[in-house]
Amino acid sequence: MERRVVVTGLGAITPIGNTTEEFWDSLKEGKCGVDEITLFDTTGYKVKNAAEVKNINFEDYYNKKEIRRLDRNVIFSLIATKEAIKDANIDLKSETNTINPERVGVVVSSGIGGIITIQDQCKVLNEKGPDRISPFFIPMSISNMPAGNISIETGAKGESLAIITACASSTNSIGESYRIIKNGYQDVVITGGCEAAITEISIGGFAQMRALSTNIDKNRASIPFDKQRDGFVMGEGSGVLILEDLEHAQKRRAKIYAEIVGYSATSDAYHITAPAETGEGAKRAMANAVAEAKIEAKDITYINAHGTSTPMNDKIETNAIKSLLGEDAKKACISSTKSMTGHLLGASGAVEAIACIKSIENDYIPATINYKEEDPECDLNYVPNKSISKKVKYAMSNSLGFGGHNSSIIFKKYEK
Repeated sequence: MERRVVVTGLGAITPIGNTTEEFWDSLKEGKCGVDEITLFDTTGYKVKNAAEVKNINFEDYYNKKEIRRLDRNVIFSLIATKEAIKDANIDLKSETNTINPERVGVVVSSGIGGIITIQDQCKVLNEKGPDRISPFFIPMSISNMPAGNISIETGAKGESLAIITACASSTNSIGESYRIIKNGYQDVVITGGCEAAITEISIGGFAQMRALSTNIDKNRASIPFDKQRDGFVMGEGSGVLILEDLEHAQKRRAKIYAEIVGYSATSDAYHITAPAETGEGAKRAMANAVAEAKIEAKDITYINAHGTSTPMNDKIETNAIKSLLGEDAKKACISSTKSMTGHLLGASGAVEAIACIKSIENDYIPATINYKEEDPECDLNYVPNKSISKKVKYAMSNSLGFGGHNSSIIFKKYEK
């Protein structure tokens, strides 16, 4: 018998807030997290803006020795996890714990992994030679280490996985965690994603692909669906969710934020970076998720779009939504919270899932900010510039990744 899967804990560290509530309050306010890059000197770079995590002191969480042995992306994931497990009232290492650690999994991903460490240690190799490379280089840089470190820190002894599908990574992580619980393999899964790639090599590489915005105006750089969009703005941070079997959550009287009712992942089988021009892969992901949820597409009140602010993505995702919803497409409320957070790459799906869950909880839909000029090819309701109060029963989050990865997940207001 398939089990119902609910969300019982949330944790977020983002460019617009270092806790879930700060993040949500900033979404409601329409706060822009984009600003000039401070993490490195951008002299010689065409790209000047990013969405950095602000006002964070890692020493509030870990000592200096621990910090030196963890890449920035892993620290983000651990901070978000601390908040999520506290929110869910889970402490596997306490004397009063009644949850079986072997039935608690971890599925947390990073699209790029420890690229700051990789860049730094390549510099050490070139300047000082191989004998000066850090012995922690490999465990700091590999992409499974957020999941590994979370498992070690929390005491979760179940399945520990890292699903790497570029910008779809954390949506796939949440979706696969949903399936793991739904089919009875685990009772609880700590899931989500993290990313910290605002570094010289990443910005330089994405800029050479012409994927990043070169607009120096921070309020006109990340502008999804706007006719003047010219690329995405890189963000960083982490989102972590606690997923749980409904009966397990009820027995321990956990707070339930929402239920997951549909998920799908598809492949374009088309191009290494460009989405399929018809949007059929994204449409299939959404349609399959809707079918699993046993609802009609028109029942979805809010779609948190992938909405990267690149010319091609926004047009193709719009077409995919139109294909899914048909005549009802204009009635749907669609927004891209990347207009506020920038694009957190492998962490984007997790923080956007949290945005959907908070939208359901509060019956409130965040806006697409800094929207000015309508694009005839992007002609749906993107909730421009001002968040709105609206009853939300179902919310869908979309993520699309390089390599043709498409994923969609549907959250529902919890009903007993």
